[in-house]
Amino acid sequence: MRKKIAVLGSTGSIGTQSLNVISHDMDRYTVEALAAGSNLELFIEQIRQFQPRKVSVATKELAEELALHIPSYTEIYYGEKGMIEVAAATDADLLINAVMGSQGLRPTMAAIEAGKSIALANKETLVSAGHLVTQAAAKHGVKLLPVDSEHSAIFQCLNGEPKEAVSRIILTASGGSFRDRTREQLADVTVEEALKHPNWSMGAKITIDSATMVNKGLEVIEAHWLFRLPYDRIEVLLHPESVIHSMVEFADNSVIAQLGNPDMRVPIQYALTYPERRKTPTTPLNLAELGRLHFREMDYERFPCLRLAFECGSTGGTMTTVYNAANEVAVDRFLRGDIKFLQIEETIERVLEKHQLSLVPDLDEIQQADAWARQTASSIDFS
Repeated sequence: MRKKIAVLGSTGSIGTQSLNVISHDMDRYTVEALAAGSNLELFIEQIRQFQPRKVSVATKELAEELALHIPSYTEIYYGEKGMIEVAAATDADLLINAVMGSQGLRPTMAAIEAGKSIALANKETLVSAGHLVTQAAAKHGVKLLPVDSEHSAIFQCLNGEPKEAVSRIILTASGGSFRDRTREQLADVTVEEALKHPNWSMGAKITIDSATMVNKGLEVIEAHWLFRLPYDRIEVLLHPESVIHSMVEFADNSVIAQLGNPDMRVPIQYALTYPERRKTPTTPLNLAELGRLHFREMDYERFPCLRLAFECGSTGGTMTTVYNAANEVAVDRFLRGDIKFLQIEETIERVLEKHQLSLVPDLDEIQQADAWARQTASSIDFS
């Protein structure tokens, strides 16, 4: 029987790679629904190739334009309601959440309530509302399958192991575009420099997050919720080659690691086929050719955004929501040339200092905190 798939963020980096994996095994999958933002040209190609029953775009205007180019039997939606329709109102067995930012939260909650399993590449969903998402998944008997390479690695290393045997998990970090630069050398870096990731091909926002180490901070918070471990048992290790995707240390001091070339199609396919493993259209890892792997301890003074993530996660409540929202605004401002690179971290810290914490927020409180953080981060004047 074919597995039925819906994809949020189909024209982004993870979305396109997910559809690439699906295209190599079309006898196994049916694409029920797709949601994208504003890249109509690519979205039209995807709709024609995969023939989903429902699709959604960002705005009404884009939906009207889209209707001129695709079959009339395809139902078209737009905005947040459209994303929820794609996520929850089809026969899909599995939702791939590959959108960027906290906009993925409500559609994911709707999909969980509709009984869909979730392949989660949208870190911000768990960062903003981890307690609500995990509670809902448990209530509805829904699987949360990690797509990020680091969380997929931990997930694979933990297969068949009792939780009480886990000593700690170790997330690896490439260090991003500026891993070998001092803080003094970061003062005037350009957007173009920041977007040159040494190992991975990703979207602009996540590439900047990698350079600031916010991306790893989001992964730390996500790991806390996915694997139910306290923050003092989650560590980050700098690993420039991105070959060991993460590790688990057990009570007997054994360490199990998951290795592979830096290619997101491997963890994407594992989420799609779990618990099976199937061939992928990727290149096998050649350790002899690679020769050496390198590791360095994480410097939290050099990467203060990662330190802030641990602090926000340990505090809990709306602190992680605000951390994420402030960063999204700061990254957008940097990409537009409105602020400097190091002012991303300063923006996050200044917004966090002003925040009034809600310790056990409901969904409305989370969205209020998110909106407040965005407005506050947008209004900071660095002139």
